[in-house]
Amino acid sequence: MNKKNKAKINVLAILIFYIIAIALRYLTNKTDLLEGVSSNFLKVALQGISPAIGAMAAFYVFKIKPTLKLKGNYSKIRTPILLYWALPVVLISSAEYLIKGTITPVTVLSILMYGLLEEIGWRGFLQRELKPLPEVLNILIVATLWFIWHLNFELTSANLLFFAILVLGSWGIGKVADSTHSLLAVSAFHSLNNLFPALNFTKAILLMTLLSIWIISLIIRKKRPAFHQRQLLSDSPQ
Repeated sequence: MNKKNKAKINVLAILIFYIIAIALRYLTNKTDLLEGVSSNFLKVALQGISPAIGAMAAFYVFKIKPTLKLKGNYSKIRTPILLYWALPVVLISSAEYLIKGTITPVTVLSILMYGLLEEIGWRGFLQRELKPLPEVLNILIVATLWFIWHLNFELTSANLLFFAILVLGSWGIGKVADSTHSLLAVSAFHSLNNLFPALNFTKAILLMTLLSIWIISLIIRKKRPAFHQRQLLSDSPQ
């Protein structure tokens, strides 16, 4: 029997994580709790912070060691910072300047931060905690809990499409997490949906450019011998 099948799912840790995530999500998004927050950056961060707090509580109470880090299995932290955070900030801000004559990199950074705080919970804790399950079941559970967390239960075609996006995202971002072990990487992929909510020609070009660069970089990196050595070290028990 392999290690994956022997591993047990900590149901109580998941329950505590999710109760905290849902409760804080309700307070920050469905009440006027943040009404007095003037900083848009801070307000956006607080609206997405609940999965991170839930995950950190579960990590602390149950002494679970996080498997995802900011740097992940990259040799230097500057690599994921430049590739997954600096690149979209520069690319999107440059396009905005050329089209509108304005530059608002803080908006892009706030969306990336929002994605990071969510991903500490969804990929950093929940999807890793459910690893013993078959992959399809893991993805469906994560996507369903992720969907419910948004507290939008209207039975509309838009919500059905959103759920489908979350299922696809849980699969795709999960693969990025397995490959990089980097919170910076998974938060960047997560943020694409929020960076480009309504596509036009320019946004589609930006989206495809970022996706192409990131996916190609992952493929090239995976083929390098040094990657497999770091991957073994990342996956080995501590």
